[in-house]
Amino acid sequence: MSGTIGTEGVEVQDVEAADRFEARIDGALAGFAEYIRSGKLVVYPHTVVDPAFEGRGIGGALARAALDDARKRGLPVLATCPFIKAWMIRHPEYADLAYENQSRVSD
Repeated sequence: MSGTIGTEGVEVQDVEAADRFEARIDGALAGFAEYIRSGKLVVYPHTVVDPAFEGRGIGGALARAALDDARKRGLPVLATCPFIKAWMIRHPEYADLAYENQSRVSD
């Protein structure tokens, strides 16, 4: 595990062996955000917060950690997870990370 980030009692770590960021409170797994990372792009397909920890900012801590990591790595983000996608919209300071298809194919 590497990349510990603390936010209001929430510890978020990049667990590279599992391809996900994990959020813990007092050592208990509170949620996770899965990723698929290559050298050119990171995809965030799924985020889960344990119902016992809802309303405590877990999802936001996961989103922030994941997006800050993408920025640090210089990777564009394809957020297929509805939560991460919505979080990026609510936090325009992360808009520059959004992946944009560069295809020029037309009908």
